[in-house]
Amino acid sequence: MASEVSPVSAAGEWRVGGQVLGSRLIVGTGKYATWDVMRDAILASGTQLVTVAVRRVNIDRPDEPSLLQYIPEGVTLLPNTAGAYTAEEAVLTARLARAAGLGSLVKLEVIGDPDLLWPDPVATYEATRQLVDEGFTVMVYTTPDPVLARRLAEAGAAAIMPLGSPIGSGQGVLDASAVAFIKERVSVPVVVDAGIGSPGDAVLAVEAGADAVLINTAIAQAANPIQMAQAMRLGVEAAFLGRAAGRMPRRERAAASSPTLGVVQGPCKP
Repeated sequence: MASEVSPVSAAGEWRVGGQVLGSRLIVGTGKYATWDVMRDAILASGTQLVTVAVRRVNIDRPDEPSLLQYIPEGVTLLPNTAGAYTAEEAVLTARLARAAGLGSLVKLEVIGDPDLLWPDPVATYEATRQLVDEGFTVMVYTTPDPVLARRLAEAGAAAIMPLGSPIGSGQGVLDASAVAFIKERVSVPVVVDAGIGSPGDAVLAVEAGADAVLINTAIAQAANPIQMAQAMRLGVEAAFLGRAAGRMPRRERAAASSPTLGVVQGPCKP
């Protein structure tokens, strides 16, 4: 049986829908070499919320081995509609997840370009409205567009999840200002999703204003996924602690770090 997870609390609690979370790190469940490695990485990350592609779960074959058996106790599932290319596909996938007992909290993904794996903004908006009307709590994966983010929030999205860079690219947060603009325009949590490749990328997302980050490939495909999961945990936690502490102002010119009051100026004389 999987071990129970200990939540990260130093970064402070946050809410998405009715869910109260202590960890600001959400972890994916794809691309791991084995389910055992996935489980250990989830534990090392301290996350309380993991994404699961509904298409990868044996919903209609409950007697067969499933990755769900390797999710640690105390971790909430976030079924996602990965693989959907239309609003209709995404809505159907979310319905199947709820009917299978995976709950009404969903991560909505509707891809508009199979090569770029870029979200379809129109279909995403349509699916958001329909799922909200059907009682789902919708966390929406979207482009880093402040206007679209505001529209999605107005449509009832419980969280806005702008991509940092293309899925699985590891390019980091290419436009930190877009994250800041989105955060200024919505009252729901903002979660940077996709493209994060290192703890430093996660820190940049937090410093730009994100309430949380979602990371999959950077952990799963690291040389040591468990160690990377721990590194991401520490990076995210440090970023939130630093943000709460209040960083020093940026200056155009140098400023002495040692006090100058009472210090003799000029060359010393014997």
